[in-house]
Amino acid sequence: MKLAYKPLGLAVSVLGGLLANVVFGKIWQAVSGEDEAPHATSEDYGWREVLLAAAIQGAVFGLVKTAIDRAGATGFQAVTGTWPED
Repeated sequence: MKLAYKPLGLAVSVLGGLLANVVFGKIWQAVSGEDEAPHATSEDYGWREVLLAAAIQGAVFGLVKTAIDRAGATGFQAVTGTWPED
């Protein structure tokens, strides 16, 4: 069943990454009032802002991606009766 889950898992993973990016954008906008988070090489921001943005982005990405991946695995199990890694 591992092989059958791979294409679905990849699609779910990409969806998770896209969703995480949207969620981070909304959170950053609410926290900072700015439309875009600073990039590591942004000259207009100090270390504090750049590192804070990176920390929030990493936490949001990890949380959303894991939630989406877990939901995909759970859905796969509901349909096939087998956990993807079995």
